[in-house]
Amino acid sequence: MTTDGAHPTGSPDNSPEALLRDLAAVRQAADRGRVLRDGLTLVIAGPPNAGKSSLLNRLSGRESAIVTEIPGTTRDLLREQIDLDGMPLHIIDTAGLREAADVVEQEGIRRAWAEIERADRLLLVVDDTAGLTAEEDALLERLPSGLPLSIIRNKADLSGTAVGLYPGGERTEVVLSAKTGEGLAQLRDHLKQSMGFQSGGEGRFMARRRHLDALARAADHLAEAGAHLEGLQAGELVAEELRLAQQALGEITGEFTADDLLGAIFSSFCIGK
Repeated sequence: MTTDGAHPTGSPDNSPEALLRDLAAVRQAADRGRVLRDGLTLVIAGPPNAGKSSLLNRLSGRESAIVTEIPGTTRDLLREQIDLDGMPLHIIDTAGLREAADVVEQEGIRRAWAEIERADRLLLVVDDTAGLTAEEDALLERLPSGLPLSIIRNKADLSGTAVGLYPGGERTEVVLSAKTGEGLAQLRDHLKQSMGFQSGGEGRFMARRRHLDALARAADHLAEAGAHLEGLQAGELVAEELRLAQQALGEITGEFTADDLLGAIFSSFCIGK
């Protein structure tokens, strides 16, 4: 062991923190692989009359949705599947998010929020001529934690803002005009990047959803094992959490057994009576 606590050169870091980092990297690659194979579920949402249906029509290449100047035209979900350079993209257009008195519109808004909860990425469409309003700020606050988000600033033909991508930390803003089509190429490039298009496919873990669930459970058990190890110093609880993590990973690989796990524990730790 070196004086600063680092591992010797070539010695693997088997600390709980390192295992969790490695597992997080695998989960990220697995999710990208799943998206490349099964497609990205993309939900278009936002306030009424922001141009959501026009954007759906532009992306799908046909008049899928009715477009009028009347707010609240879309009251139910509209679904389209398009091919984006060989990658499937599942697009869901939703009812405008607002306080509604009409029971039919209320049900459409409820369904919109249900789809937002299940989305791989959300396109929040706003009217660029007005900027982000207080109502739209409230929508942002209500979004599920961790949901990948792109803000689509529509109607650039009216606002005069230059079309293009505007990266901003956790979210990207795309300025475009669904009416004229300007900025759609930048949006498509952004969506391809979100799907992992430029990262290459070699060695990609083409995960199914059950694989992702197993990886998530393994991560939870490893985190619990680390907490027991650092807090309670409870070896039996650590061993049980590691067994459960191994069991979750075994659902994917079918390789590492409980006997293998016990052998690794006894070979790596000094366990007393």
